[in-house]
Parts: sequence; structure tokens; C-alpha cells
Amino acid sequence: MSEPSTRSIKSKRWIPSLKGFRLGLYRLADRLNIPLADAAKVELEQHDTSSLESWSGLQRLPRSLYFNLPLPESELDDTGEAKRYFPRNKIRTAKYTPLNFLPKNIFLQFQNVANLFFLFLVILQCIKLFGNEVNPGLAAVPLIVVVAITAVKDAIEDFRRTMLDINLNNTPTLRLSNYHNPNIRTEYVSYFRKFKKYMSALFRLFIMRKNRKKEENTVSDPVPLQDLPTDGRPSYDSVFRESLDMKDPFEDPKGKEFGASGGIAAMHQQRAMDVVDYQAEGTGECHFKKVFWKDVRVGDFVKISDNEEIPADIIILNTSDPEGICYIETKNLDGETNLKIRHALSAGKNVVDEISCERSRFWIESEPPNANLYEYNGACKCYGHTDTNMLDETHVQSEPASLNNLLLRGCVLRNTRWVIGVVVFTGDDTKIMLNSGAPPLKRSRITRNLNWNVYLNFIILFAMCLVCGIVEGIAWRGQTRSSYFFEWGSIGGSAAKNGIVTFFTSVVLFQNLVPISLYISIEIVKTIQAIFIYFDKDMYYKKLKYPCTPKSWNISDDLGQVEYIFSDKTGTLTQNVMEFKKCTINGIAYGEAFTEAMAGIARREGKDSEQLTLEKRSFIDRDRMQMIAQMRNIYDNKYLVDENLTFISSQFVHDLTGKAGEEQSLACYEFFLALALCHSVVADRVGDRIVYKAQSPDEAALVGTARDVGFVFLDQRRDVMVTRALGETHRFKLMDTVDFTSARKRMSVIVRGPDNRYVLICKGADSVIYERLEQGERPNLQKVTAEHLKTFALEGLRTLCIAKRELTEEEYYEWKEKYSVASSAIENREEQIAEVADLIESRLTLLGGTAIEDRLQEGVPDSIALLGNAGIKLWVLTGDKMETAINIGFSCNLLDASMELIKFDVDQEVSTPELEVILADYLYRYFGLSGSNEELEAAKKDHDVPAGSHALIIDGGVLKRVLEGSMRTKFLLLCKQCKSVLCCRVSPAQKADVVHLVRESLEVMTLAIGDGANDVAMIQKADIGIGIVGEEGRAAAMSADYAIAQFRFLSKLVLVHGRWDYNRIAEMVNNFFYKSVVWTFTLFWFQIYNNFDANYLFDYTYIMLFNLIFSSLPVIVMGVYDQDVNAEVSLKIPQLYKRGILQLNSARKIFIGYMIDGFYQSVICFFFSFLVINNVTVAAQNGRDTMGMQDLGVYVAAPTIMVVDSYVLLNQANWDVFSVGIWALSCITFWFWTGVYSQSWYSIEFYKSASRIFRTPNFWAVLFGTMAACLFPKFLFMTVQKLFWPYDTDIIRESYRTKRLHEFDEEAAIESPEVSTDWASSTLQVPFNMSTSSFATMQKKDKDPVRLDTHSLSLTPSIPNTFGRSYSPSFMDGSPIFSDEILNRPPEFLPKRGSVSSSEQPLQPR
Repeated sequence: MSEPSTRSIKSKRWIPSLKGFRLGLYRLADRLNIPLADAAKVELEQHDTSSLESWSGLQRLPRSLYFNLPLPESELDDTGEAKRYFPRNKIRTAKYTPLNFLPKNIFLQFQNVANLFFLFLVILQCIKLFGNEVNPGLAAVPLIVVVAITAVKDAIEDFRRTMLDINLNNTPTLRLSNYHNPNIRTEYVSYFRKFKKYMSALFRLFIMRKNRKKEENTVSDPVPLQDLPTDGRPSYDSVFRESLDMKDPFEDPKGKEFGASGGIAAMHQQRAMDVVDYQAEGTGECHFKKVFWKDVRVGDFVKISDNEEIPADIIILNTSDPEGICYIETKNLDGETNLKIRHALSAGKNVVDEISCERSRFWIESEPPNANLYEYNGACKCYGHTDTNMLDETHVQSEPASLNNLLLRGCVLRNTRWVIGVVVFTGDDTKIMLNSGAPPLKRSRITRNLNWNVYLNFIILFAMCLVCGIVEGIAWRGQTRSSYFFEWGSIGGSAAKNGIVTFFTSVVLFQNLVPISLYISIEIVKTIQAIFIYFDKDMYYKKLKYPCTPKSWNISDDLGQVEYIFSDKTGTLTQNVMEFKKCTINGIAYGEAFTEAMAGIARREGKDSEQLTLEKRSFIDRDRMQMIAQMRNIYDNKYLVDENLTFISSQFVHDLTGKAGEEQSLACYEFFLALALCHSVVADRVGDRIVYKAQSPDEAALVGTARDVGFVFLDQRRDVMVTRALGETHRFKLMDTVDFTSARKRMSVIVRGPDNRYVLICKGADSVIYERLEQGERPNLQKVTAEHLKTFALEGLRTLCIAKRELTEEEYYEWKEKYSVASSAIENREEQIAEVADLIESRLTLLGGTAIEDRLQEGVPDSIALLGNAGIKLWVLTGDKMETAINIGFSCNLLDASMELIKFDVDQEVSTPELEVILADYLYRYFGLSGSNEELEAAKKDHDVPAGSHALIIDGGVLKRVLEGSMRTKFLLLCKQCKSVLCCRVSPAQKADVVHLVRESLEVMTLAIGDGANDVAMIQKADIGIGIVGEEGRAAAMSADYAIAQFRFLSKLVLVHGRWDYNRIAEMVNNFFYKSVVWTFTLFWFQIYNNFDANYLFDYTYIMLFNLIFSSLPVIVMGVYDQDVNAEVSLKIPQLYKRGILQLNSARKIFIGYMIDGFYQSVICFFFSFLVINNVTVAAQNGRDTMGMQDLGVYVAAPTIMVVDSYVLLNQANWDVFSVGIWALSCITFWFWTGVYSQSWYSIEFYKSASRIFRTPNFWAVLFGTMAACLFPKFLFMTVQKLFWPYDTDIIRESYRTKRLHEFDEEAAIESPEVSTDWASSTLQVPFNMSTSSFATMQKKDKDPVRLDTHSLSLTPSIPNTFGRSYSPSFMDGSPIFSDEILNRPPEFLPKRGSVSSSEQPLQPR
């Protein structure tokens, strides 16, 4: 290319392109959290993906990091610098910086339409043409106050995050200094950044001095730079120590393996991989030096000491443990507190100090940054060594690096003296930062619907301003009017211009119709509501010292509208504390247990479950004593704690000793030895006991039971597993482990015993293991074992299968080569490993199966019954098999004996059309539906609880096909008609799909609750996500909107706090708009007598302070403090919750009713005062009349504010000293401001108005007359409604206040009473005495009483008793009045428990 053309190309680089400018704006908007259009997102993503030469494009590619090796040419740019840019390790979770806080915060706040509207008003008032009578500074005060309060709140929140960021970024760690890192570019530090560094250092110095005393007490001794001793972990006992210190039996003195033929041994005997170049000479200048986390870069060597947090994502080269093992705590990542094992790369076993780090020569090929916390693919590569320790660059050795070799940022190193590693990801590329993205934005339903109210008010505001503009323009038209001769002329000069000016002036005048303080008031209210939830002692779990913790403070009112709850089973409904109960070995079942599911089966069969439980447990206790005695006679197992033994079977000990034959004895021995070997647990010493730490409680239960019966896993060193079977110590060499994954549903280990036999042991789900068994091998054993496992599942136990396969040495090493290739893959490693594992996990021999019990949490059955009575539908989404889920469903009251179970489980061979036919048949046969869109629309409007006659149980495989195809509508209608739905064997993605289907198709409020990381997708997809802090960690709680410790706390959270908060917010919003209408329309009525020229009736301070001070406190107190019934009654009468499901308190017709009420009261407030002043001349004491415009403003404002505050108080259900005191304070504030402000010369025309007007009797007559005329219709309406058409809450409140509500046990079920002889059954079924109630007068006076049908809000005749016993009214269609017979019945007359409808059950003695 010629030189001119080159110059022209370079010059064009400086010319900004339209596309580049547009993409820059997109990125800026994305950083500011401004939502982008789909087209913008696609364009930005396509540009970043296609432009691989850009830094963002390179980040999407796998990376290669070089250590003490020069970068290849492909990794360098034109200047010889590294082509790639890696982010700094400095992180910022704060939204703002000191420099951008004001502009960015104000920019974000003015994304709110209401704030923009009021900014527009302030700008209008700055123009004298529109705001001549208003001081622009004074006009901006309300907006400034709202923006300032929000900014202060945001600043406080962000300051905390900033301080955490500063502390974290300046945490010290050890990094290898004076080491040339070829992977990073030479960094240019601008003057501005130098200034920032200087200021940060000063600020950091200030903080350090402030907390010096605290740091001296808490900071441990400095970490020495020299290497720590490489002592191993302490041994447990003398025998154990001797077994570990013995020479490895799998190696001969010459270093060759026993049992290997010469050819195979030569094939697999290679020089071990080593990254250290022993011929290289170190400079001696490198040493580990303390630096801040923010100074750690990709490619650095770092050294982590015990109890230190990991500063970045690091691949482990070596640890202080001789086997290269270290222990980490991942509580900051997934909430799990149990320790996890990580292993160093075998190639880095000689990297022990600074010199070896400097002499190492290797490179790491790594996958690009991603958010998957449970997978990592990489490879460590280096040149081989010759016999003389020279590097052989023709031979490249490779070792796979997986998550097992990676320390993630945020983890804490435990029980390990030191770890040396290299940094692969820093800052925003680390997995914890990639997972710390903002959760999906959730807004409450009332907040979303609030836009409709605001738009309606905007329409009204536009109409009012348009009327003013048109009328005023017409009034100033022509020269025949008197004002033409007596006025100075119009502002606009023409009728059209006058109308336009008046229109915008009216916008300023009527601005309070859109209340600016509503949004900040809602934020304040919801914040206080969240505090109330947090400090509720009834939801505090003492065992974990954990309260109910709100994470999202803006959706508390949604808790009161939940119609569907989707729950995980394990750890959510159950304790996730696994106990090994039963097993089947060689076709014989062992174990005695009486589970909660078995008790439920007994109850369904009509047996006395309590008596049966006592008898069974007595037998189990006797068998326990006998079993322990027999085991002590065989072998005195010092690791057995008698009271912790969960597997009870004296028959097992009998067969283990060979009394049932040698074959069965060997089978029992092999079975439990397999359990002691096939796992990934860590053995830890607690006193004289061995405790197993496992990532899964199931695995800990299996190995723990093997220990209790005499097969003790002692420890694992390097690749040697030490066991003690019935007193004899054995060591097995662990050849390979194929880990468990949710896709594989199994785990395998390959071990070689002292007899040099290679054995594969596999455990997993029965469906997976049975597919891999040797065909035709002992079919009877397979059949019997399958029957046993099915029986175990029916008893509510979790089952696993155990199998083995003996391998030849040739088979193993042939498979090993393929497995090594798959393990070293950078991309699709998991899929390749699964394919290779299938090759060897075949032709298995069945050993038996296990059965583990996961007990229900305390209070789960009662909570589910309580939620069901409230009209909430509960679906269970679990990964367990169908039989286990069914029995848990019976145990927790989700299923009962009267239900017909629809089991939707078909073979995978069934085609999709056939599956659709089956689904349609179910839908039509059971419910007579066809699955049409019309039926779906009808289902959206039906919020009643389905009849308790059917329950659907569907398998995950069928569910996947149903959700992906065109059968979604039919499946949803089928589920809608069933009282209970259980989805079994479902994946996390399927859980989220089910929630999304119900939420979007039925347009209902959904809540998802779970405890594990596999529940996060479901929790985030639902309207409300609840995370349980449990045994599986806190991953769900960290991603949820609310975190609780036990499922039973959900009842109070939803039925009490949720219902309260929904009622409060709904009533608060309606009252807020009501008072705005009253205030604004009084100004509008004044325009009738003023040619609609938008003059102010009130002093402007009244307009400014009305929504901020004069009327805001009562509404806020209503939103924070009001409650119709207390918590105890809310839980006793859960049916009260149904109003929230039906959204009756937030219906638009109620909002319209408040608007009409406000319109009426505005008429009274203005015209009462105006007519009095206009027709009655009153002089003040100084002789001046009180007929001025400012005087009229006081006449109108005083009763208006008193009426508004009193109206809000009248709408409160709970009156006490606090609420009445706030009402009085708001009223007094008005009188105080009027009296004080009017005495100031700054009030100008308003001067001395208070002292002049308040002394006239007409003012007080107008005040009290207006209040009576405004509030009397509301009081009359409320009285008539409560007397003749009471809501359910009204009845409960009266019965509670008059103490006619019977006290009954909270745990007792609330049954529906008999239909009255004169009245229909209520929507609620509560003991209530009608004989002395004021509601009884209606029945006595009218033979055909009326009731309120809340669906149509029309008066309809009540239902006579001629309908008979078969009639069962829906929740909201019955009269809420109860009969005397029900409410005053003697104790011996009670409805039987378990009845489908109490209206079908006569009263009879028990």
C-alpha cells in the first residue's frame, strides 16, 4: 500500500462514524441501567461478537497464559505488547463514584415520569408568562425535597457498598514481586488517575487511623515470606497413622507397578510432568511481597495462607499438604459452610518457593470467563524433560485443569498452611462477579397498575386545563366585554394565544392532581414494612439465628395476592437431614423403619396411626439393642455411636456373619465396602469420632452408615483410600473418579485392590443403573431388587442403586486414554466425559439398593393446610421419583385418600401425537374440557380452589415434551382443575418453565420457594421468590426476594404480613389520589367565577405543602400501621386472604369510587365557603371585610385539609393513640403554619389573614358545616354497608371485639359450618354468635334478606335452605352471616375432620 493511502486510512480513523457513535450511546445507556430496545441489544451483541480484534471480542475467546515464557507472535500486537487486555482486579459494586454521583443519580431519578412532569412544571413556572405569581425557587421546593430525600437514601446505600469495595480492594495478599508477567500490557496511568490514586490513599489512611485500634485487636500476625513447613495433616490414631505411613503396596522398589505386564507397564510408565525447569537460573530477586488485591493481575504468582480469602480465580500449583490437597469454604459463593476439597496440579508439585516459581516454564490454556460456578475447563501444558533434566521442546505434556484445581475469588482457605497458584481471572472476569449481576427487576402489581391511575389523572388534568384554555380564550375574544375597557389587556394579545398561555398556566395550578409525594411515600412505607417483617420474632429461627430477611423491599404487597405457590421438596418441605433406613442386598431387604409416609398410609387405610407408630417404634428399639449387641460381639467398632445408628436390622448382622450362607455374607460385605469406597467425602476427626464432610447429605449418610456397621472409611492420601472393614485395614488405589452430575445422575470410581483387581463401582438412580446392567445376568435378582426399591419409595424413602464391574488391565488403560483426552478438552468437556464414561459404565453387576429418609420439617403439614384454606394452590416441583413424591404428598397434607391420582407417566417411545391424545383424553374424561382458548380465558377468571377430587402427578420426561410442544394449554387446564400438582424428576430449567407457564398464561401472582442452587431459576422467574436457609447452602436465599429458615414461616409471611401490606398499600394509594382530587378541584371550581384564567385561590405555600406536610402523614401511617385484624386472627381465619387473590381492595372500580367521593367533597368544600362569603358580609375586628381572594382561600383550605385528614382516619381500621395523634398533628400543622406564616411580611397579601379570619364566627360555622356535609355520606355508607352487607372482615372484627369468637387451637383445621336454616353458608366458616349481633336485625326484619355479591357488586336474594345439602357456595358468593346454631353449638357437636364440605355434613355428637 502506498504511503498516501496509508495516511488517508489513518486519518479516517479519527473521523467518528455514526455507527460507532450509536454503539457508544448504547454502551453508555447499558452502564446506566437504561433498558435498551431489542434491536439495540442485538446490534451491540453482534458487533462485540464479530469484532474479535476488539477487547470485548477477545474476551469471548479462550485464553492462553504464559509463565516465564515469551508470548507467541499471534498474541502480540504491532507494538510488541500483549494483544489481550485483562480487567484489573479492582472491583466496584457501587453504582456511583464521588464524581458522577450527582449527575448520574439525578439522571436516573428523572427517568421517573412523575419527576419529569414536575420538572416540566418548575420550568414553566420559571417563565413569568406562566408563573408570574409564583417564586420559581419556591415552586421547585417540593421537587427538590423529593429528589434530595431519594438521593440521600441512594447515597447511604451506595456509601456502604463503596466502603465494602474499598476494604476488599485494599485487602493484602502475597504476590511474587520482581517477576516479569508477559501476559499484561504496559499500563498508562493518566494524571487524572494519579490524582484519584492520591486521594484514595489519603482516604485509606484516614480510615486506617480511625480503625487502628480495632485492627490491632483483630488482624493476625503478618504472614512470613519464607516457606511454611510442609507437614501433613495430623493423623487420627496410632493404627491409622501406621497405615498411612506404610510404604505404598502398589509400587515395587524399582518403581514399577505390580500386576502390569511388560508391554502395558512400558506404555504407561512415563516421566511425571513437571513445570519446573531445573536448568534455568533464577535471579534471586523474586520474593512474595504484600500487595493489595486491586494490584493482582492475570498471570501473577500468588501465595495464600490459612484463613485468607482468595483474591482472584487461581489455579493451584502446590499446597502445604504433601498430597496437594487444600480445603476451602464457599460460603460467599453459594452459602454452603461445609468444607470442600481442591487439589493442586500434579505438574506443580515441585513449586514450593519463590525460586521454583521463577524457574517454572509452562502455559495454561483456559476457557473464556463464564458464570458457571460448577464447571471449569482448562489445561496446563509444559515441555517434557529429558533424562538429564533438560527441556524437550519437541515433547509437550498436558494435564487437565478442572474446577477441582481452581480456587474461586471469595472462597476462604481453611485447614491448609499455604497455597501457591497462578491467576487466571481477575476483577469482573471472576466467576463470583459474573454471578453477582442484578437479579431480575421485580415491581409489585399495585405499582404496575399505578400507572393506569396516573394516566387517568393526566387525562383529567389535560381536560381541566383544556377547559380553562378554551373558556378563557373565548372570554377575552372581541371588544364588547367590559374587561376590554377596564383591564390592561391580555397577555397573549389574541384569543388563541391567551388560551395557550392559560392552558400551561393551568397545568401549574392543578399540578397536585398528580401527587409527586406518592412515590416517595410508597418507598417509605415499604421500607418500614420490610423492617417489621425482619423484626418479627415469630419468624426468627433460633437454631440458625436467622430472621426472615427481606431482600427486595418493594414487593411486600404482592405477598398478599399470591394464588400459586411452587415449592421444592428436598430441603424445603423436608429437613434435608438424611438418615439411612433400609437397603436391599442380593435380593434380601434389610432395615426396620416407620416413616411419616408409612404413618400416612396407615391413616388412609383407616388404622390408628398413633398406636401403630408406638408399636412399631417399640419393636425398632428392641431390634436396635439386639443389632448393637451382635455387632459388638463380631467387632468392637469404636467409631460407632449407638444413639446415632439409623440403620436397624439384626437380620443384616445375622446374614453378615454367614449364618444365612456364604454367598449372602459375601454380598453384604461387598455392598457396604462399595459404599465405603464410592464417594467423594472428606474424613475429619472430632475427638475420638470420625465425621464425614460431603457436598451432599445423601453421600454422608451412605458412608456414615457403612462406618456404623463396621466398614470405616479412614482417609484418602494421594490416590490411596484407607478403609477398615470389620477390624481389618485395607488400602485401595483410586485410579479414576467420574463425578456425579445432574445430567448423568450417577457417580463412579475405579479402584485397584491389594489383589491388583480393577473394579468399577457405580451408584446412581435406579432408572440409570438398570439401563447399564449386564443383560440376562440374574434377571430374578434385578426384578426382586426393583420391587424392593419400589416398596421403599412407597414408604417415602429416597432410593439409589449400587453396581460394580470388574475390569481387566487392558480394558482400563484403553479407556483411560480416551478419558484423558476428554478430560483435557477445553470446550464441551462435560459432554465428552459423559460419552467416554458411558463406554465403561456398562455391563454392570447389581449389588443392591439403598433407601434414605428425609424427614418433613416441623409444621409443614399444618402450614400447607393453612395455605390451602386461604385459597392458595400449592404445586410441588421435585427431582425425586414419582412414588417418593406421592408419599411425601400424603405426609404433608398435599394429598388425601379421597383424591383420585392422575399419574401422567408414559414411555419415551410414545410419539408426540399419541402423547397429545393421552393428554386430551385425561382432560375430557375427568373434567369434560377440550383445551380451547375460550376455556383458557374462562380459567383466568376462575380463582376458586379446585374441588379436592383429583391430583396430578407428572414425570419430568413427559413434562419436558408437554412444555415444548403445542400441548401447553391443555396441560395447564388439566393442572388448573386439580387440587394438587406434583412434578417429579424435573430439572431446574423445567421448574422455571412451569412457573412461567402458570404466571403468564393465567395472569396470576406466583410465589416460588426453594433452598438449593437448583431452585434459583424458579425463584427468579416467579413474582416472589422465597429462599430457605438450609442444609444445601444459601444459594437460593441469596437470589431470593425473601429469605426464611423454615417452611412453616411462610404461613405468617404470606397470610399475615402479606395480607396486611396489600390492604395497606391498596388503601393508601386510593386515599392519596382521593385527597389530590379534593384539593385540585376546589381550585378548579374557583375558576368558574374567574373566567378560568388560572388564578390561585390559595396562598402558594398551601399548594406546595399540601401533599408534603398537611396531608401526607395520616396516609403514610395508614400504609405502615393499619390492620383490620391481628396476626392471631389472620392465621385462625386464613379465608380472609381470598380478597387479596381476587384483588378486591385494589380494583379499579374502588379507585373510581374514591375519585367520585373526592369530586363530591371538593364541591362541598368550595361552594359552602364561597356561598357564605358571597352572600354574607362579615367584618373582622379591625373593620376590614373578609371577602378577599386570599380570605376565600383560607375559608376553603381549612375545611378541605380537615376533611381530607379525617377521611383518611375514617378509612383506617385500627384507631389507637398513635394513629389519632398523627391525625391531630397533621391538622395542627396547618393551623400552626397559617398562624405563623401569615404574621410575616413575606406573606404579602396573605399578611394577617389568620388573625383576621379565625376570629369570625362564620369561619368556624363553615368549617364544621363543611366537615359534616363531606364526611356524613361516607359515614352513612360505611354504617349501612357494615350493618346490611358486611364484608367478611367486618364480621370477624365485631365477633372479636365482642369476644364472641370462640377460642380454638391454632393447629385445628377450620371446618365449614352447616348451612343455616335461613341463610346460606358464609365465605368464611367461623364460630360466631348471631343472637346478640347487630347483623341479626336484618334477618328479623326481612323475610327475604339480601347479601352483597362481591363479584358483581349487585344486591341479590340470599340463598334459601331449599337448595339442600348438596349446595356448596363459592368463596365470595355466600353471605358472610352465620347461623346461631353453628356459633353457639355445645362442644360435643363438632364437624368431623376430613369432610369435603361441611355443608354436606349434619350436626351430630362425636
